[in-house]
Amino acid sequence: MARKRSSRSTTAFIFFAFLSIIVVTARNFEISNDMFWKDGQPFQIIGGDLHYFRVLPEYWEDRLLRAKALGLNTIQTYVPWNLHEPKPGKLVFEGIADIVSFLKLCHKLGFLVMLRPGPYICAEWDLGGFPAWLLAIKPAIRLRSSDPDFLHFVERWWEILLPTVAPLLYENGGPIIMVQIENEYGSYGNDKPYLHHLVTLARGHLGDDIILYTTDGGSRDTLEKGTIRGDVVFSAVDFTTGDDPRPIFELQKEFNAPGKSPPLSAEFYTGWLTHWGEKLAETNAKFTAAALENILAQNGSAVLYMAHGGTNFGFYSGANTGGDETNYKPDLTSYDYDAPIRESGDVNNAKFKELRKVIKQYSTASIPSVPSDNEKTGYGLIHLQRKGLFFDILNRLDSIEVVESENPISMESVGQMFGFVLYVSEYPSKEDGSILFIPKVHDRAQVFISCSSEDNGRRPIFVGTIERWSNRKLGLPKTKCVSNISLYVLVENMGRVNYGPYMFDRKGILSFVYLDGRILHQWKMLSIPLNNLNKVPRANPIIQVAYSELTKTSARRKAKENVSEEPAFYAGHFSIDNVNHVKDTFISFRGWGKGIAFVNEFNIGRYWPMMGPQCNLYVPAPILQHGENIVVLLELESPNPELVIHSVDQPEFTCGSSIAHVRQL
Repeated sequence: MARKRSSRSTTAFIFFAFLSIIVVTARNFEISNDMFWKDGQPFQIIGGDLHYFRVLPEYWEDRLLRAKALGLNTIQTYVPWNLHEPKPGKLVFEGIADIVSFLKLCHKLGFLVMLRPGPYICAEWDLGGFPAWLLAIKPAIRLRSSDPDFLHFVERWWEILLPTVAPLLYENGGPIIMVQIENEYGSYGNDKPYLHHLVTLARGHLGDDIILYTTDGGSRDTLEKGTIRGDVVFSAVDFTTGDDPRPIFELQKEFNAPGKSPPLSAEFYTGWLTHWGEKLAETNAKFTAAALENILAQNGSAVLYMAHGGTNFGFYSGANTGGDETNYKPDLTSYDYDAPIRESGDVNNAKFKELRKVIKQYSTASIPSVPSDNEKTGYGLIHLQRKGLFFDILNRLDSIEVVESENPISMESVGQMFGFVLYVSEYPSKEDGSILFIPKVHDRAQVFISCSSEDNGRRPIFVGTIERWSNRKLGLPKTKCVSNISLYVLVENMGRVNYGPYMFDRKGILSFVYLDGRILHQWKMLSIPLNNLNKVPRANPIIQVAYSELTKTSARRKAKENVSEEPAFYAGHFSIDNVNHVKDTFISFRGWGKGIAFVNEFNIGRYWPMMGPQCNLYVPAPILQHGENIVVLLELESPNPELVIHSVDQPEFTCGSSIAHVRQL
């Protein structure tokens, strides 16, 4: 009996000891007493946005280590639906879209993660992250609403995405502590059933323990419309850097359950975005650091937007509008954002130092030493050769998709989501010329005419440009032609609106086309296949033509005769002789007009030095290779007469008009 009693006591002791170990080691992130709690201990979020889709995967760890050296304990990132599902049912989770690898890397480096899966993200990203093919659905769906047709596609997407990230929730041993519902919805709409439906979807896939949160501007109006009252969803705020956070955090409490409102600025703005044609936006380092300290000193949490901005590679940069949709403002290729970790990863700057100094005072963990900036180099002068005029190359391709219609149709309806569509029609010649009017072009159209009955055919003649933001009638010159005159309208999509009431932003010609006041019918739409960020095929037909027969000698000899005002492809190359000399670089486009640049078939983005302020495009070292590196440009307007570009070792934002190019915020 005594032995049996002793056995039971020992068993009970072991059992309760085991339970205590479970209690101590259980992973838990929760909110109570107006505080965040991590594994039973108070926790202050000092985080930063760093978007995996704006950084090459080879540099993810580099940028995260720099965020670690800044003192951050949490990474916040959006998930752009359009990157992962560029076509209906075609899913991409590799390369720069490998979100699982990015999240695991965050975890490995000791970061927590706040995940923002949308479905709308804003982010100065094309269409706020929505796939453009949603705009081709008929009848038109209502984005960001409880429209059943829209919700059908959201459900289908989240049924893929959320189970993919669920194993990485904090309770499951991963880094994800919070998942955002939509994004700043109070600045857009007031459709509560839509928000509730997203919450139901998220809970169904992620369970009841994960903290769901909303982020809205720190005003009563936006919080009323964008939050879900009660303790089902935590309501965070954002506000202008430098605003007194105290009254905003008090207002935040009204939209959370009692004891469930730890003060959190989910977007603490370290800088700001810049559009083409604007002065470069910059913010004072000491002012920004003082504003952050004002939040942290009140036991508030903050997420730096951005900690590291990165680059809008490919065609994914977004746009904004002013009072109406014609006041269109496309974003730069650079998303430097004047963040403490600059576009190329540099941290030797005043903003990084001042913010780190503040964060160090409030960090409970030791902060790693600051790494040195990555070495950058200039590879010098690169001579280019014109490889083909735009219209000639199109004629040589068999793979161009052509859609015919009585009237022009949108780019999305043609099946071309990014880049360019060529609209072609014809009209009878007149002795006194004609007037062309296209009421609605998104976003920029270059107009050409030609007469095929001329001897050997006549090259397309550039007539003028029609722009969304300065639409005008265009005079077509008097042209003697026995046959009809061919009309070519090359329309460029410069990025879909990502914020505000004009987000349903189809591209291309979106109206009737009028010639001398009459509607011009019978159109052909030609898709122009160019690589985007998440689509790098082995053999792009246009790029391959541009690469063909590239030689060093002909580039320099034929430069002068190869200059043309017609859009054309130009190619050149430079060599890196030592494998250890493959470094980051920038390509300067001073003296060029406007276009798209590819390095080793990777789309490094748009250049537009005539508009500015960005002169140079960032080329990360992982794009480059030991030996020969090939650059291809689609120049739309006016090539440099010498047909040269320069590889340099630093960015430059002084191009465009003669006005000052730095805008202090």
